[in-house]
Amino acid sequence: QVQLVESGGGLVQAGGSLRLSCSASRLIFPFSRYNLGWFRQAPGSQRDLVATIGSGGRTDYGDSVKGRFTISRDNAKNTVSLQMNNLKPEDTAVYYCNLGGQWGQGTQVTVSS
Repeated sequence: QVQLVESGGGLVQAGGSLRLSCSASRLIFPFSRYNLGWFRQAPGSQRDLVATIGSGGRTDYGDSVKGRFTISRDNAKNTVSLQMNNLKPEDTAVYYCNLGGQWGQGTQVTVSS
């Protein structure tokens, strides 16, 4: 079974930055073939798309994070990362990575005002 482990969450002040990473293992196919994504879920809310990156490197972002967040992948290390800049209190959520429909355990991001 695919295993995804997120890291890099924490508490940061508004305007600050964090970098999340997700490491994948026990893959059926080469990591490079997978479409990857970051999602987030705030308390009482649904899980929303943050960013995706395709196997060919194409990226897509949710409207609320465009221009502030950057998704990237390292196929040699089986990792997908999310660089988050100019964080806002409304970015507070549990962030999950997704690979082939599988989810990690999530990492908490809290942005204080």
